[in-house]
Amino acid sequence: MPSFNEVLKEAGEFGRFQKRVFFLLCQTGVVFSFLFASVVFLGRAPENYWCRIPGAVELSERCGWTLEEEQNFTVLPLRLGNGTSSGKCKRLDIVWDASVSCASPLTHYGNLSMGNLPLTPCHDNWVYKQPHSSVVSEYNLVCSNAWMLDLSQAILNLGFLAGAFTLGYAADRYGRILIYLLSCLGVGICGIIVAFAPNFTVFLIFRFLQGVFGKGTWMTCYVIVTEIVGSEQRIIGIVIQIFFTLGIMILPGIAYLIPTWQGIQLAISLPNFLFLLYYWVVPESPRWLLTRKKGEKALKIMHDIAKHNGKYLSPHYSEITITNEEVSNPSFLDLVRTPQMRRNTLILMYAWFTSALTYQGLVMRLGIVGGNLYLAFFISGAVELPAALLILVTIDRIGRRLPFGISNIVAGVACLATAFLPEDIPWLKTTVATLGRLAITMAFEIVYLVNIELYPTTLRNFGVSLCSSLCDLGGIIAPFLLFRLAAIWLELPLIIFSILAAVCGFLVLLLPETKGISLPETVEDVEHLSSHFGKCGKKRKRQDTNSYI
Repeated sequence: MPSFNEVLKEAGEFGRFQKRVFFLLCQTGVVFSFLFASVVFLGRAPENYWCRIPGAVELSERCGWTLEEEQNFTVLPLRLGNGTSSGKCKRLDIVWDASVSCASPLTHYGNLSMGNLPLTPCHDNWVYKQPHSSVVSEYNLVCSNAWMLDLSQAILNLGFLAGAFTLGYAADRYGRILIYLLSCLGVGICGIIVAFAPNFTVFLIFRFLQGVFGKGTWMTCYVIVTEIVGSEQRIIGIVIQIFFTLGIMILPGIAYLIPTWQGIQLAISLPNFLFLLYYWVVPESPRWLLTRKKGEKALKIMHDIAKHNGKYLSPHYSEITITNEEVSNPSFLDLVRTPQMRRNTLILMYAWFTSALTYQGLVMRLGIVGGNLYLAFFISGAVELPAALLILVTIDRIGRRLPFGISNIVAGVACLATAFLPEDIPWLKTTVATLGRLAITMAFEIVYLVNIELYPTTLRNFGVSLCSSLCDLGGIIAPFLLFRLAAIWLELPLIIFSILAAVCGFLVLLLPETKGISLPETVEDVEHLSSHFGKCGKKRKRQDTNSYI
């Protein structure tokens, strides 16, 4: 009986059929990037708002004030009498009643220039010039509530983390395409509920669920694509990232054209329903079917693949075998039991954490540094395209380890330089920051590939899932670290990013080189890589491997 890889080679490892499925599923990356980075536009801080004095609504109606006039009567005295107050987080500790004069409502509150006006913190009753422009104005996430915006992004990343484990397990048990379609449906429905959430609690609950299902769509589409191509097409994982980058570039255009956060939320959620049409054009993974002892269905799909690719499968193929069974119930101890496995695991976990924390931090930083957010976000996305091209050019020529290390070190140096460059040279500051974004994008994309290549077949699924979970942990921490430290000093988060990235750059140089070698089959093969740093791979023939992500 032929092995699956032998049948796939005869049917076409990357023919017309795989290219069509690849293109369709890669659209998932575009929509997933919307969800991943949407907080930058959904959570834009309102420019013009103030805290309303109790009784101001009734007084405004009686006096016929416009919002601007009410703002002047509320905020201007604060600026005259208490120069440090802007009227956003504190208000006059007074109540306007029927006895207050329309012409001079503050005349009986003393001398406004003495700085002795009674103030009290504002806990609610804020007024926004554009009340539905962002989540911040919708749910009053300002002043003492500002941390709740950080929480919303952390909750999304917590959903990603939960989705990686729950839906990853479900995809292994119930099938790739089923979980993919259910995840697309879940993202769409939860996205609609988020847009019309009556309160912030409901918003958080369904944003978490949107993260769970969103990770399901991204993860399963990645798996399906890689499982229907030959083992030589490892680089396809880097190409998938390009579609994520395209989504990053499209998102500011959507946000620019749609003035309300609800509209943006619907625009980035509804396309998920279109992916339900893939039920008729994207088959189940034949590799998965084989692991579930459904060889006849797998063989039928392989015949369809061969037909679309203009190939012909031998009629003698009545059954397919699959090699390299996964070990049952792998644990974390399996990843750290031997010296090189332990070193690989700890370094890769740190690399995932650092890449995600720095990448998300730099993306969200665009929302607080001022300037034209839409243009800056588009440019920052555009620089990710050269990152993918640089990876495609370098990793098969000079290897994985050196570009991996250099990209992290360059990202660290760029973040540090950006923090201390003067504001009066904006072009230089922007250029260096852009270089840092490009470098950390390279590191983020390389870690996907290296993680797969440094684990044996028997532990590859579990190892990648465990290490990449640190990516979501970094995403949970990123908004708190960015926004809270930026409140102390705008550039302080960059200092943290630079230290983490530089340390990561030196650590990944301790990993073995995997250029030109066959994927390790056993833990012993991984330990062998430690001794020869990949030189042994030139002497070994590439074996039949069936790896899953």
